[in-house]
Amino acid sequence: MFKQLLIVAFFLATSMLTFAQSEPAYKKGTFYAFWGWNRGVYTNSTIHFKGNDYNFTLHDVKASDRPSTFSYHNYFQLDRVTIPQTNFRLGYFIKDNVAITIGVDHMKYVMDQNQTVDIDGQVRPQFSDRASDGSIKLTDDFLKFEHTDGLNYINSEIEFYKNYYHNGILKINGLLGGGAGFLLPKTNATLMGEERHDAFHLSGFGLSAKAGVDVLLWNLFFLRSEFKEGYINMPSIRTTKSSSDKASQHFFFGEWTYTFGFSWHI
Repeated sequence: MFKQLLIVAFFLATSMLTFAQSEPAYKKGTFYAFWGWNRGVYTNSTIHFKGNDYNFTLHDVKASDRPSTFSYHNYFQLDRVTIPQTNFRLGYFIKDNVAITIGVDHMKYVMDQNQTVDIDGQVRPQFSDRASDGSIKLTDDFLKFEHTDGLNYINSEIEFYKNYYHNGILKINGLLGGGAGFLLPKTNATLMGEERHDAFHLSGFGLSAKAGVDVLLWNLFFLRSEFKEGYINMPSIRTTKSSSDKASQHFFFGEWTYTFGFSWHI
């Protein structure tokens, strides 16, 4: 269902950019900033764990996002606004309808607990009997694996806009964009009896493309929703306090954002 929505949004935004009015959605010299939230989905992934006394691979691991319960306390209280799955972006229009941006997609990736997956390689001796038939159940004492503070995709994008509708103070615009960046997750991991580890670490890179709809009022305030698809590759994920213990994984993601912001023109 999520992928179908992405295809529909991409088609609509493409149509907007192709057939819409010629009036600029945003003029050259305009800055913007937005803040908002997201929901995410992830493809199953292969995760490889390596340390001094183990070297194993988990196959087809399922994971989900973890949205915070909606409330003033969780979403709008100033000392907690970064706890939900959030998005922040700054943009500048280098020409009419074309912006360059920098931002953070603060997603959350949580391995589904107690799933059974295929495994190969060597685990620590106390867990070897659990993996004797080539599969293992991912119980709390064997592995907990989350990028929950979070799966931080820090990226730069280029965006292309076109005005679709303009009446008085109201503009409705379509946009397409794409970009690349790096991953700075704070990985919360507990692995085979090790003490829980939870720290930021530069882990890899990402690529993404998006389509969206932008509702602008007075050329000043806007509401925006985007559908984004991308690829994340993290070859260096910290899992324990030992710097030699690492994990690696790569997967595709889908992200739906709902944001609000303001723009100003110089």
